[in-house]
Amino acid sequence: MATTRTAHTVWEGNLLEGGGTVSLDSSGAGEYAVSWPSRAEEPDGRTSPEELIAAAHSSCFSMALSNGLSKAGTPPTRLTTRAEVTFQPGTGITGVHLTVSGEVPGMDEEAFTAAAEDAKVNCPVSQALTGTTITLTASLG
Repeated sequence: MATTRTAHTVWEGNLLEGGGTVSLDSSGAGEYAVSWPSRAEEPDGRTSPEELIAAAHSSCFSMALSNGLSKAGTPPTRLTTRAEVTFQPGTGITGVHLTVSGEVPGMDEEAFTAAAEDAKVNCPVSQALTGTTITLTASLG
């Protein structure tokens, strides 16, 4: 069954001096301030589209990797994934780097890296970002 999730943003003012609030509507998990400086300079307590993409990508990738490992008979004890989304003003998003560390009993480093590469290619957020270079560092421990 397909699902749809929603969020909305209310923005006031121009790009450089204005600001807004992004609301996670489906979950009701919160409202977050967003501004151009939080996107192109320092966050200063506000979020950005890139940080929200990083959150989506790290969680999606972790789910895909956990599923792949479990289907292979080596379910993970723990996966810790960091997504770094790079934004260049005037250019846009220039890349995503995923770093995953896993605790997977009975699995060696080579097999873990292969499973992580598969998850990188096949998680739905990676597929939605196919126009962006996505790199990966994977390790056990």
